[in-house]
Amino acid sequence: MTRIVKSSEMSEIISAIQNGKVVAFPTETVYGLGVKFGNGEALDRLMEAKNRDYSKAITLMVANKQDIENYAYISEDAKKIISKFMPGMLTLVFKKKECVDSMMTNGKETIGIRIPDSDFVLSLLKEAGPMLVTSANLSNHPNTTSTEEVLQQLDGRIDLIVDGKTEDSIASTVIDVSGKDIKILREGKISQKDIEEVIR
Repeated sequence: MTRIVKSSEMSEIISAIQNGKVVAFPTETVYGLGVKFGNGEALDRLMEAKNRDYSKAITLMVANKQDIENYAYISEDAKKIISKFMPGMLTLVFKKKECVDSMMTNGKETIGIRIPDSDFVLSLLKEAGPMLVTSANLSNHPNTTSTEEVLQQLDGRIDLIVDGKTEDSIASTVIDVSGKDIKILREGKISQKDIEEVIR
């Protein structure tokens, strides 16, 4: 049974995450579905809850820019993008460092990292630690923006929903900065033009 809690019940939310539970919560883009980074069993449960293909990795959410260096190799262009757009509606895909277990990236040599521009989520990350977070929906179903929409798709499949609404309905822009050339994999509010202006 999926439980609904208020965002003010922070200690309960943190405890659930640290104990390997799968938790949905509102962000500044769409509803996120997350587990504690480093917990392989929790990641499996998240993948099963979404019916997600294991060929697709899950984004790592961290609380601040300095944390990115713990997990990824950062190019000069990537540093410019981070400085301008993070925290924000942006996910950057980096070459991962060897210290990151490939289980956490579903076997990929790259890792997507995002710093959300949401006071609630940043507080959560500071308390619970880094999290693997994806959109709170069944694979190939619409993104969710409210508690009711999350329940429609994931009731009984996840442990906890933090009650609320998202600040937007558009997922983050995704940019691959793992190689020489920067590639936009998914365009959101931050456009290709925005990125090009920063790395000129």
